[in-house]
Amino acid sequence: MPTRSGSARYEGLGKDGHGWTSTQSGALKDQRYGFGSRFEDGPGTNPEELIAAAHASCFTMALSFALAGAGYHDGTLATEAHVTVDKDGDGFTITSSKLDLKAAIPGIDAEEFARIATEAKANCPVSKLLKAQITLTHELAQ
Repeated sequence: MPTRSGSARYEGLGKDGHGWTSTQSGALKDQRYGFGSRFEDGPGTNPEELIAAAHASCFTMALSFALAGAGYHDGTLATEAHVTVDKDGDGFTITSSKLDLKAAIPGIDAEEFARIATEAKANCPVSKLLKAQITLTHELAQ
């Protein structure tokens, strides 16, 4: 498996500084981030938002492969991840990631879908990495 990379540059220090983050693929290139985008409603991205996007996309792909492996061939999956960061002494800790899933998979019953989705959550590499409290809520449209 290839190693993927991202980079960040920060100019100035603390609240007065600001930075840019990029990904190896170029999907993100010099996206601005800083105190305002992380702890206020300022423009730009932040690490927690990027982790949420990574978790949502990783879980959704894991679930899509698990469903295909169970014999399903069509459907739509939409996942939104909500990453929470809390104060921890003098610093901060990511304490949870909540996955909200909406799915339309023809021919699957709710019990089988819940089982496959729970297994996909447990096997998602980003879920394993986070080791935070991860909850999964799902809605299955028929």
